[in-house]
Amino acid sequence: MKTADDKGWSPYLSGALTGALIIISAWITGRYFGASTSFVRTTGMIEKLFDAERVGGMAYFIRFVPEIDWQWMFVAGILIGSFAASITSGSFRLKSIPGMWEARFGGSRLKRGVSAFSGGLILMFGARLAGGCPSGYGLGALVQLAVSGLVVLVCFFAGGIAVARILYGGGRYR
Repeated sequence: MKTADDKGWSPYLSGALTGALIIISAWITGRYFGASTSFVRTTGMIEKLFDAERVGGMAYFIRFVPEIDWQWMFVAGILIGSFAASITSGSFRLKSIPGMWEARFGGSRLKRGVSAFSGGLILMFGARLAGGCPSGYGLGALVQLAVSGLVVLVCFFAGGIAVARILYGGGRYR
């Protein structure tokens, strides 16, 4: 529930703009949203600085060349766009620990960092195991009116709600 201090963008407007963007993207470029491969490509670009020959011989990087492509720029756009949205809405704050996390687990930056890193590692492992970005698949399939896209997104939300309830309980944290 929004309070008088919330200055963030409307989730309805954000959702509508995201939907319009994915439709326009699919129509113009023939490609759907996805982000996980760009993180692996970035790792390959960094590794190329130290051992380009090794990276050049890896089967994965032969298939997914470590370079800046449309997907990498999409992720950069997410970073830039979220920063611009937070500035224009007046909600930008530099915080190392979100209030909700601090209320539930305390103010340890190390604990927060280890948890965030571990969660990201598990997420990327799952994305690589699945052969790509599951959220990108869900959105791309939904745009095509595929039932599987709806099933994937419903499962994401159900899983997210379940994990949030386990981590944060039924109480309200700010």
